[in-house]
Parts: sequence; C-alpha cells; structure tokens
Amino acid sequence: MTAVLEARSVCAGYDGVEVLRGVTLEVRRGERLAIVGPNGSGKTTLLRALAGVLRLRGGRILLEGHDLPAMSPRWLARRMALLPAETESPFAFRVREFVAIGRLPHRRWFDREGKEDARAVERALQATRTLPFADRDITTLSSGERQRVFLAQALAQEPELLLLDEPSAHLDISHEVEIFEGLLAANRAGLSWVAVLHNLNLAAEFAERILLLHRGRIVAAGPPEAVLREEILEPVFGPALRVDRNPASGAPNVRIAPRAVASEALGD
Repeated sequence: MTAVLEARSVCAGYDGVEVLRGVTLEVRRGERLAIVGPNGSGKTTLLRALAGVLRLRGGRILLEGHDLPAMSPRWLARRMALLPAETESPFAFRVREFVAIGRLPHRRWFDREGKEDARAVERALQATRTLPFADRDITTLSSGERQRVFLAQALAQEPELLLLDEPSAHLDISHEVEIFEGLLAANRAGLSWVAVLHNLNLAAEFAERILLLHRGRIVAAGPPEAVLREEILEPVFGPALRVDRNPASGAPNVRIAPRAVASEALGD
C-alpha cells in the first residue's frame, strides 16, 4: 500500500515551546488512521502540521511525494481536507449552500454549480444524515448538527485524504456512531482519513491503525490490538485502564478499572 502522506522527522510547536519532537509517520492510501494520546500530547499539533497550516521547525511533510509548502492551495484542496475541532460559520448560509462551498476547488471561481457538484453535495448530506435540515440556516443548528454539516462540506470536497480533529465532538452516542459509519463508507469508496480521537474505543472499532502520541513523540503505532494493550497504555494514561474485548466486534475495549474507581471514591 503506497503512502499518500508522509511526515519525516517533524518538529513543531508554538511561541518557543516545542510540541512535536521528531515525528515520522506515513498515511497509506486507503487507510483509516486514528491518532490518540492524553491531553497535551501533541495530537492536534500533529494534525495541523500534516495539513500544512502550522509552520514546521524541522522536518518535511510530503503529500503524494510533493513538499506541502511548495504546492498551491488549489492543488492541495483537491487532494486534502481538514475538519477542525471548533467549527463556526461566519455567515448565515443555508446548510446546502454551505456544503456546496466544498466544491469550489473543482471549478473555476465564476462557474455555476454543475450536475456533478450537485451530486457530490447530495452524497455528502446523505452520508452525514444532514439532508433533513439541508434548507435550514446553519446558525439555527445545534453544535452537534453543525459539526455534521462541516463534515458534509469536507466530504463534498471529495479529497483523497481527510484530516479530522475530534469529528464526533458535541455528538451524542448514536450520531457519533453514524458519523463513523459514514466515514467507514467513504473509506470503502477510496477516501483515506486520519482522525484525532480521545475515545480509544471509537479508535479501536473504526480505525485499522492507531498511532499513540505522548509528550510529542510516537510511543506506539500499529493495529488496534497491538497498541491498545495495558502495558502500553499504562505509562501514558496511568494504571486506571483495563483492556478486554468487545464481545460484539472482537475489537479491544478499554475501560476504567473498577478497583481504581473504588479507591478514588474512598479517597485512597
């Protein structure tokens, strides 16, 4: 499987503070990759570096073998989309109009929306279950509904690679699963995606490979059953986690250890 995106010895940070320390990874074509780790481990910083929106202090990012900073925004937008964790629309678009903005990289600025654009928007609305409120003003939506609309815009862009920062933030559990089922279907259609996740069990169920970050470095990478192991998670998250199997799917299931919860409740 060839790499669509590569990071080579990447160092990055903010205001004189180094967050990423020599991170090297590749995202394979057609892959579903989850980036996990505790707060402050550098997950979002890595995603922003991969997207080219954060200037590197060292190393290189390659998209399809090309240096990211050397490529035009239009070239990048046809191949890669980024869905940030915080999503706000500055204007009162109707949902369908907002999702259609994702088609701009595929046509000239003054061209009208074509049939393929309309079909791509419709597919994105259906995949994110946002079609029922496609004609509503985006400012009237809940935060969870708005998150799904931003994802629809990214899918309408039809990139080869989608980068997502907590795509299920603000969603209840049923919509959380719906989002990832939609991402799974998009992956089967050829979309590669990388998602920053706090929920280890979502990563286990929907990603085929997990990258575990801690203090700006990769401490483990591989399939869920190889990374989500107590002896690997304990030095990163502490001893309060236990790993067993989801009886329905067979995927690793990470839970809080009952003894740790009991000890904390008793003040030990």
